[in-house]
Amino acid sequence: MSRTLYACIHAAEFPAQALLRLRPDLQTKPVVVLEGQPPDETVCALNRHARLRGIVLGMTRLEVESLTGLVLLPRSLQSETAARAVLLECAAQFSPRVEEASRGTACVFVLDITGTERLFGPPAQLAARLRAALRAAGFRASIAVSSNFHAARMKAAATRGITLIAEGAEADALEKLPLTALELAEEQEETFVLWGMRMLGEIARLPETELITRMGADAQMWRQLARGEAEHAFQPIEPALSLEEFCEFETPVEQIDSLLFIGARMIDCLAARAGSHALSLAAITVAMKLENGRVHRCVLRPAVPSTDRKFLLKLLQLEIGKRPPETAVVALTLAAEAGQSGKVQLGLFAPQMPEPSRLDVTLARLKALVGDDRVGSPVLEDTHRQGSFRMEDFAMPGESIPRFPRSPDARDRGHPVLGHMESVREEQPARMALRRMRPPMPVWIVQHGTKPAAFRNSEGYFEITAAYGPWRSSGCWWSSAGWDEEEWDVLAARSDGTDVACLLICDRLRNAWRLEAYYD
Repeated sequence: MSRTLYACIHAAEFPAQALLRLRPDLQTKPVVVLEGQPPDETVCALNRHARLRGIVLGMTRLEVESLTGLVLLPRSLQSETAARAVLLECAAQFSPRVEEASRGTACVFVLDITGTERLFGPPAQLAARLRAALRAAGFRASIAVSSNFHAARMKAAATRGITLIAEGAEADALEKLPLTALELAEEQEETFVLWGMRMLGEIARLPETELITRMGADAQMWRQLARGEAEHAFQPIEPALSLEEFCEFETPVEQIDSLLFIGARMIDCLAARAGSHALSLAAITVAMKLENGRVHRCVLRPAVPSTDRKFLLKLLQLEIGKRPPETAVVALTLAAEAGQSGKVQLGLFAPQMPEPSRLDVTLARLKALVGDDRVGSPVLEDTHRQGSFRMEDFAMPGESIPRFPRSPDARDRGHPVLGHMESVREEQPARMALRRMRPPMPVWIVQHGTKPAAFRNSEGYFEITAAYGPWRSSGCWWSSAGWDEEEWDVLAARSDGTDVACLLICDRLRNAWRLEAYYD
C-alpha cells in the first residue's frame, strides 16, 4: 500500500452538465451552451448528442443555427456555482481532504484517499461508489486513482470511466497522452512538434540535461509530469454546507405544473444532500425571478424538519397555488436550512399521534382558504395595549411554548366590584368571567358630564346605574398603530328590568365608543 493515494474527479463540459442535471427532459436531446454577447456567441460546452451531430467547441451561433433539432442554452454562471457546490459535497463524502484543480470548462476535484480502505474498500471499490454517487447527483465524470497527484489529474482528463494506476507504473499510464495534457504555451508546443514529438512518452525518454539546456528550467517540470514523478503540495479546501439549487429556464415558464416539475427535481436534490449529512430540511426559501424583473418569494417551513420529498413538494404546490407569481418565471432558486429531525418516544398504551406532515398539509390548505394571519396559535404581544396578540405557527409536542404570566391590571386595584371579588377568590372559586366580543360592538352613548349615563346598541337601550372609571391607556403615538382609550366598567339595566355588567371603551382618537366585553 502506497504512502499517498489520490482520486481525481474530472467533470467535462461542466457548463452543460450544470444546466442539464435538473432538466431530465433535455438530457436525451442535443444541447449546446453558448457564451458571449449576441450575436457574437460561440459554443463553450455541449453534450454527447450534440457532438454526434458534428458540433465542436468554438462554433459561432450562426453556424449552430444552420443545423436543426439542437437546443441552444445560454451559459449560466449561477447554475455552475450551485452545481460545483453539489459536486464538492459528493466528493467530501469520501474524503475530508479535497483540492480543486479545474481547467477551462471542466470541473476537477482531487481527493486524498490515503487510508480510506477500511471505510470504502480498495481503490477500485471506492472509485465505483464515488462515480455512482456522482451519477445519482446528475453528473457524468471520469475518475483516475494514482499515488501521484498530477498523474491522476492528467489521466482523468484524457480518459473516460474509471482508471487505476499502479504505483510505479505512472510513466506507462501517461505514455500515450497527447502533449496538450502538459498545458504548454503555443511556442513550446510547436517546438516539440517540430522535433517530431506528440506524446508524453516521447518527452519522458528525453535526456534531462540536454532538454533543460535547450528548453530552459521549466523543461525539468515537463519531463517529471510526463514520467508521473512531479511532486505536489496538497492544498485542501474547506467545503461549507450550502443547500441551494438554481435553475434558469431558456423560455419563461407560465404553467404551474411545469414549474413544479423542475421544483420536484430540486427538492429531491436538496433532500438527498441533507440526508447525506444526517440532516433534514427545516425550511425552504423559494425565489422565483419573474419576467418583469421582480422576485416572487415564499417560505416553506414544516412543523418538523423532514426529507419526505412528496410532502415537501405538496407544500410547494399549495404555497404556489395560494400565492401564484404575477408573471412568467425565468429562474427558480431553492435555498434550504438544515435541521435535526426529532424523534418522539410514545408510551406503550398511548394513542398514536397524527403524522406532522399531514398536519402541515392541512394547515397549508387552511391558510390558502382563510389567510396566513388566521391560522395558528395566539401569542400575547409585549405591549400594554389590551387584547393585543399575534398568530404564530403551531408548536409540535416537545417544543417549548412561551407562556406569559398575567400581570395585574391597574384598574383591579381599589375597584369596588373586582376588589370584592379578590377577597371572595381566597375563600371560593371565582364566579365572574370576562367574555370579550369578537369583534367589539359599536354603541351610542349618552353622557352626563364626563360619565356615561346610557347607551344603545343593536340589542336595545340600556340605562347605566353605576359607572367605574375611567382607566386610561395610550401608546405607539409615533405610528399609525397608536391608541388612546378610556375603559369604563358599568352596571346597566335593560328595558325589561334585568341588569348586565359590561366593559365600555372610548376611543379618544376616533371619538367612538364600543362594547368590548360582558362580565358573566
